[in-house]
Amino acid sequence: MDKFGMGQPVRRKEDVRLLTGRGSYTDDLSRENEAQMVILRSPHANARINSIDLAAAQAAPGVLMVLTGAEADADGLGLFPVMVEVPGKDGTRVFAPPRKILQAEHVRFVGDPVAVVVAQTRAQAQDAAELIEVDYDVLPSITDTAAAAEAAAPLVWEEAGTNTCVLWTNGRKEQTDAAFAAAAKISTVRLVQNRLIGNPMEPRVALGEYDAATGGFTLTSPTQGVVRVRETLAQFIFQVDKAKMRVISPDVGGGFGLRGKLFPESAMVLWAAKRLGRPVKWTAGRTETFMCDPHGRDHVTEAEMAFDANAKIMGMRVRSIAAMGAYLSDFGPRIPTVAGGRISGTVYDMQNVNMEVRCVFTNTTPTDAYRGAGRPETAYVIERLLDAGAGDFGIAREEIRARNYIRQEQIPYTNCVGVEIDSGHFEETQGKALELADWSGFDARAAASRAAGKLRGRGLGYFIEASGGQPQEWARVKMEQDGTVALTVGTFSHGQGHETAFAQLLHDRLGVDFAAVRLVQGDSDVVPSGGGTGGSRSSQMGGVAVVRAAEMVITKAKRIAAHLLEVGAGDVEFDGGKFRVAGTDLSTDWTAVVAAAENPPEGETPGLDEQLIYKRDTECNFPNGCHVAEVEIDPDTGVVTLARYAAVDDVGVVINPMLVHGQCHGGIMSGVGQALLEHAVYDQESGQFLTASFQDYCMPRADDAPDFALGLNVVPCPSNDLGVKGAGEGGSCGAPPAIVSAVCDALGIAHIDMPVTPEKVWRALAAKAA
Repeated sequence: MDKFGMGQPVRRKEDVRLLTGRGSYTDDLSRENEAQMVILRSPHANARINSIDLAAAQAAPGVLMVLTGAEADADGLGLFPVMVEVPGKDGTRVFAPPRKILQAEHVRFVGDPVAVVVAQTRAQAQDAAELIEVDYDVLPSITDTAAAAEAAAPLVWEEAGTNTCVLWTNGRKEQTDAAFAAAAKISTVRLVQNRLIGNPMEPRVALGEYDAATGGFTLTSPTQGVVRVRETLAQFIFQVDKAKMRVISPDVGGGFGLRGKLFPESAMVLWAAKRLGRPVKWTAGRTETFMCDPHGRDHVTEAEMAFDANAKIMGMRVRSIAAMGAYLSDFGPRIPTVAGGRISGTVYDMQNVNMEVRCVFTNTTPTDAYRGAGRPETAYVIERLLDAGAGDFGIAREEIRARNYIRQEQIPYTNCVGVEIDSGHFEETQGKALELADWSGFDARAAASRAAGKLRGRGLGYFIEASGGQPQEWARVKMEQDGTVALTVGTFSHGQGHETAFAQLLHDRLGVDFAAVRLVQGDSDVVPSGGGTGGSRSSQMGGVAVVRAAEMVITKAKRIAAHLLEVGAGDVEFDGGKFRVAGTDLSTDWTAVVAAAENPPEGETPGLDEQLIYKRDTECNFPNGCHVAEVEIDPDTGVVTLARYAAVDDVGVVINPMLVHGQCHGGIMSGVGQALLEHAVYDQESGQFLTASFQDYCMPRADDAPDFALGLNVVPCPSNDLGVKGAGEGGSCGAPPAIVSAVCDALGIAHIDMPVTPEKVWRALAAKAA
């Protein structure tokens, strides 16, 4: 078997470069005569700005420039856009408040940018920023998500008259009410989706340059795709032709959905560079990362599920309040509504579903997509309801799920929001996961834990993803004279291993050496189109674009080979890098064909260089999986140890199982963080951000994870050429419900909110004892 082909666990070709310190990140780059930028941010959650005194800062050593919102207005900088529209209940529309690059009149969260200082060094800029005197009129703030919807809550935007940004519903209220009226049992749960911070290893950084001769801007910054950042900067902020805006992303140290946005700081360095006539760089401190990167999740939900007498789901009602923060980020209001709503019902046969999500403003950092982007929240609600239902009926948790899975004969299955699920063997996947987890051997392990004075519990969580993101993608394949293949893509690898996976695809299709494929990405001057990477879309969109461009190269190469071999193009067969005349021993290879293509026969353009935009027919595809967790709890301290973890995922046809398992590990660990450790917290009195460092915000470490037992149930996706499905976000969806289910099982309680800290566990045990 070809060790570099499709389906093989090829080691990541990019890792040697990255692990030996030969990566190139934005902060590694410096320009001649580069200046350093620091941002003065609001220390208050809600306050009017009475005045800003810049005199001392402007006179400080090394200071080159101090900018405020007044200068931004004078220069005509535009507002930061919201990139989505969410249909509101009864035809209402999203209230999208204006977001300026700097706030000159009012700040609305701790960290809101107020002024920019540019100096010769970063230390000088930091010192000068501390000399800026801002007179604030501090106002009451609201940081509590549930309370933001109450009539007495302070208003984040007075002109809106409410903190509700939009109230979204999927409808189906009457039929859902009827189902509940006929139900044999109704199970309920109230739960919190804790606010999370993505914390990529590389903080945000931006390097801005301006060419006065051409009027061209260049931004170098970590992103998840340069095209949309370029177009948004050009259209909305600077109002210039997009040809005047270049965005470059070198190596990027993690994304998790956060990097796909347009950030005020990216515009600031370009604006400052134009005003100063010098390159300007900004590097976020880790506290800035905590305060100002978009946060994720932050919902409060009340949900109920109706069952018939046989524990078959009859209907579900969900009422959620989702925090948007003080401003709307690019995709903010779409995440808890349309994005999460697409997989309502997940893998279960339920049609009578009525959901309402109230998106509310709070005096907090804006929220947006974070790994899974709405789908983990939806899966968590449904899995917690099924656990509640199993308890109410006195049946096993795996049994209540088995009774409700969408069956094979029902696929393609149109779910309760009209999305067609085109593949999946859900009950089979659960069975494989339970076997991998040794579900049947749990009693012996629980007895051993009891003998050691510990509590042991097990839980499971099933999820389905709607992966795919934007519905078109671009790729270019060029055969070079030196025997290499230049592959240019509109997706963007920020840790996923595209350099390896895409090389495997071209090795398979073109028969070229795996090492000969050179990936080109992340420069809007050479990537004219593309949706970047997000929503686990790269293999199903970028991968299909790559192989279709490769097929176009082969088609043209056959015509060139036919000319060399003096036969008709229809007589040439291609296989494994060889062009053969059918039924003969006449053949040629890529070396000869690529050379001949430089001076092609009449009617052919020189070179073998093809590009295309692939547009998919379906909205998304549906990776899914069953995750099983076992925890052990010390009843004296409340400490929860994740003792065992097994997962079986269906990600369709697998390009590289090693990459898939790496994505599973990462997703699971992000889910472990949400379930047990991570929580971004604001003080409800002052609005101060209390978790702005790793001293106060607990990220998972290696010793928080057991060995993972991972399996794959390959159910090909019928809607793309490769049969692949997304693989990047499943663990974030499966781990939280599985772990919380296991904790509740160990404690013998119905529910406990994330993060399941030792204090919460200890209190739950104390309450149970009392």
